[in-house]
Amino acid sequence: MADTQQVDEGAKQDAKVERRVAKLAKQISAFAQAHGGAEGQIAYLGQKGARIVLVAEDGTWGDLVAPTHTIAEQAVTKSGITVHEDFDGEFAAKVKTGPYEWQRMAGIQLGGPSNS
Repeated sequence: MADTQQVDEGAKQDAKVERRVAKLAKQISAFAQAHGGAEGQIAYLGQKGARIVLVAEDGTWGDLVAPTHTIAEQAVTKSGITVHEDFDGEFAAKVKTGPYEWQRMAGIQLGGPSNS
């Protein structure tokens, strides 16, 4: 009976992973379709999982978090986007930032609230 219970738990866990992969892949595909295509990069977040950074052909960018690096890899593979090893060079140059991002990046250094 214990073996059957372990198999059931394993099957439930596999189904949960498959659902998470499918959901992430759907979100990635929707982003890519809305912006004329997209490319991505997966970054480790330690115990929190992995961050999937997406950059669209029109320069729009966003990210998603997967619970594990393996799930992130499966999701980007299922979505069919190109995945880069690093976020640099021509890939990083595709990102278009606006006033909001510049304000957030410089907020602490340039006129934002002090750290003390």
